[in-house]
Amino acid sequence: MKPALLVIDVQKEFFKMGPETARSLDSAIEYINAAIDLFRARGLPVISVQDKDVEAGCVPGAGGFDLPDSLKVLPSDLHIVKTYGNAFNKTPLADALRTAGVDTVIVTGFCAEYCVLSTYVGARDHDLTPILLRNAIASGRPESVRFVENAYDVISYGALKKMLQ
Repeated sequence: MKPALLVIDVQKEFFKMGPETARSLDSAIEYINAAIDLFRARGLPVISVQDKDVEAGCVPGAGGFDLPDSLKVLPSDLHIVKTYGNAFNKTPLADALRTAGVDTVIVTGFCAEYCVLSTYVGARDHDLTPILLRNAIASGRPESVRFVENAYDVISYGALKKMLQ
């Protein structure tokens, strides 16, 4: 097994969606950053996926498109820009993962019931094994996080750490 960490749509724009969303994102970032540290220590890929929405003004170069300063994604990490919920749809993500020999994706980010879930299902369509990292997905609706984590394959941070040793 060779995993990659996907960090989906953790962008400044989404913190503006309300206090519940901002709290959820801040909480998820703690777990995402811990996972980033694990992946870096083992030389495994960390991939940032950012949502581009021209109508909403969320485009490269606009402040809301940017990653929050608290997120440990580096400029040297692979960055994918998407325009659909599923990060695999019309992006180079699947090819990049294949080239890197990745067969498993640890899925994190925003928004649990939309882009995270779409990308999880999209990974299966590309014969990858998707696994959600518990507490590392966010939404403005806490019940959506619980639903997604209860309905799909999830791993805890402790189990992920053990698995990557």
